[in-house]
Amino acid sequence: MNGTRLDDGRTVFIKARPDPTRRTTTCVEVQQQVADAGFPCARPLTDATYVDRYAVHAEEWRPGGEMLRGDSPAIAERSAQLFADLTAITARIELTPPLPNPEWVHWDHTGPGIWPPNPRHDSRPGADDLPGQLVDVAARARARLTKAEGRRVLGHADWEAQNLRWSPDGIHTVYDWDSIAWLPEAALVGAACGAFASTEIPTLAPLDSSEAFIAAYEEARRRRFTADEREVAWAASLWPAVHNARAEILWCQPAVALAETLAQGEERLRRARA
Repeated sequence: MNGTRLDDGRTVFIKARPDPTRRTTTCVEVQQQVADAGFPCARPLTDATYVDRYAVHAEEWRPGGEMLRGDSPAIAERSAQLFADLTAITARIELTPPLPNPEWVHWDHTGPGIWPPNPRHDSRPGADDLPGQLVDVAARARARLTKAEGRRVLGHADWEAQNLRWSPDGIHTVYDWDSIAWLPEAALVGAACGAFASTEIPTLAPLDSSEAFIAAYEEARRRRFTADEREVAWAASLWPAVHNARAEILWCQPAVALAETLAQGEERLRRARA
């Protein structure tokens, strides 16, 4: 991402990233429609275009705001209400699905094994010798998620505190629109309820805060999840965490997500009936 000052004084950001599947086209269009609906985000100034295997587009610069740090139920509720406002917009958008979904929610991959194929991870020392409890949690969560039913919708799949900026008056802006996914609504909520508290280091939110997130989302959307949707949400709450826990091991990082996944995994799987 590079900042550029235009002749009229505006500062814009030009983003270029590898995108061999061209999923960015849909992501930028979703971002545009979200901005048009009045949701606080950087408005795209161009469509996505492709140079070799890179997707390139320009968008507004929206500086300011602060991360909302913490993992309490009160913060979970505030995050969930905003997520419900956003999903009310994105769930109505009909575009070509931006597939494949981001890796941290890509449990529906067609590759061999539990994890979605990733040459960088798959070739690391220890990739075939992960802790048995972590592998078990990942396998059981994925088995439940691959049986999930319900209409798929577009939604933000990297709902972490580090991607949100707040002002004293409320939300200032939401970032990371390349992380749009096409999943059942309950799965999007589940992934968000587990990841909402992540800042510089990804983690897994406490159980009571994830529960508060789901309940606040249901209230904001004025619809209770079915029993099946609740199970899907709890299973999905684990997948970003197991993805991050695996990366911690493979890249010799502090075991933050791993510790929480091993501590909470069994209870979350019980709630998922997995």
